[in-house]
Amino acid sequence: MSRTIEAKTRHEFKASAERVFDAWLDPVKMRSWAAQPVPGMPSFDIRRVEIDARVGGKFTFSDMREDGEAVHWGYYLEIDRPRKLVFTWFTSEEEEQENNSLVTLTIEPLDNGCRATIVHSMDERWAEWAKQTAAGWAFMLRQIDLYFGADANGDQRSVQ
Repeated sequence: MSRTIEAKTRHEFKASAERVFDAWLDPVKMRSWAAQPVPGMPSFDIRRVEIDARVGGKFTFSDMREDGEAVHWGYYLEIDRPRKLVFTWFTSEEEEQENNSLVTLTIEPLDNGCRATIVHSMDERWAEWAKQTAAGWAFMLRQIDLYFGADANGDQRSVQ
């Protein structure tokens, strides 16, 4: 593996570590949180959400964008509910062959919820995209938070 850089983000939830962790591995939940409307942004057209939630299992999800379908996939390397989820992350066959894109989600329980941290390690050639990548992961964590706020059966989202 060549040299890597990291994109990192963190988010605090009022929801339990278990709920946040499960939001990543349940296809119905993922489809729901990924499609949460964002003020000032067009809604997402989620096309596929496929999850084989086991070590060695593959996930695939895609959404339609102005320039076509964006497909993301990877393989689960570690699943330690509700503390840690490690998976590869690819958007092209070339990236999969190089196998140098790794995402680690750690979840730390807090007195009133949990703190999720995502670290995306990738080849240094993507350094100019690190800030945008971190912002993308932060967006996903906020989407999960919005989903919990909209979930009448679960924890309510804190207003920050």
